[in-house]
Amino acid sequence: MPITIQGVAYHAIAEITKELRISRQTLWRWRQEGKIPQGSRFRDRQIVFSPAEREAIREYAHHLEPVELVAEQISLFGTPPRKEK
Repeated sequence: MPITIQGVAYHAIAEITKELRISRQTLWRWRQEGKIPQGSRFRDRQIVFSPAEREAIREYAHHLEPVELVAEQISLFGTPPRKEK
């Protein structure tokens, strides 16, 4: 349930993690890595996110990245590295 502060509905971490089906630790890691907005502190140090920040988190949570093969990973599986053409 959003927290209304000065007419704006802010969303708590628990609400966002439940909605996106991610762990609290994942959200904190994304914040530390600068991948999502930091949010704002409210009252007893509770972190809340504005609607725009919530949308940015949702977009990041549902984005796709290409997989890059790393030589170290390939050697773990005994697969020879691909030759560039």
